[in-house]
Amino acid sequence: MPADRIPGFRLGIYIFKDAEIVDFAAPYGVFSVARRFDPELDAFFVADALRPVQAQAGFTVLPNYAFNDRPDMNAFLIPGGAGTRPELHNGRLREFIRSLPESCLLVSVCTGSWIYGAMGLLDGLPATNRKEPDRQEAGPHGKVPIDRLAEIAPACRISRARVVDAGRMLTAGGITSGMEMGFHLLRRAGYDEQFIAEVARVMEYTKAYELYRDDVERA
Repeated sequence: MPADRIPGFRLGIYIFKDAEIVDFAAPYGVFSVARRFDPELDAFFVADALRPVQAQAGFTVLPNYAFNDRPDMNAFLIPGGAGTRPELHNGRLREFIRSLPESCLLVSVCTGSWIYGAMGLLDGLPATNRKEPDRQEAGPHGKVPIDRLAEIAPACRISRARVVDAGRMLTAGGITSGMEMGFHLLRRAGYDEQFIAEVARVMEYTKAYELYRDDVERA
């Protein structure tokens, strides 16, 4: 095992009402396939309480842990979705994030970065968000999510990269960018490119992986 490999890397994914399905399913799926090669890898869902949570389109998820369980993890990922708007005001979520050790990576996909931005955790750092508007955001009173991030976190440096690695803070822009974030988290866990490329191959994602592999901004 390489010296910088983190054994038994654990990814906790926050699940909340109206979370975008692909935002959390894509990184979870990457870890699921990667476990075929290293069974010590783990991904699980964390919620406010241990009860079923309805994500977008009625998709229901049963979380593995509640905030009060304080599960050990190496990374905590917040997906995006329509539900991130009320989550901006979730004091219990903020308290949970603040309770995490400095060694725990704080990760987001799509509009999940709004929450970190509202907490001031992106101040002075680069970060990204979804760049394509939906029908509501494309209207006269809407705002593209990446522009909304600039409004929420004016001290953040907005990046248009697919994945931004700013040390402890990692953000990905766009709904399907959860795939690239999943691969990048494997990279941060100490897995080499051969391992990650093999995971992408099994997922029949090689061409997209090669296309997006270098679309990463590192601070």
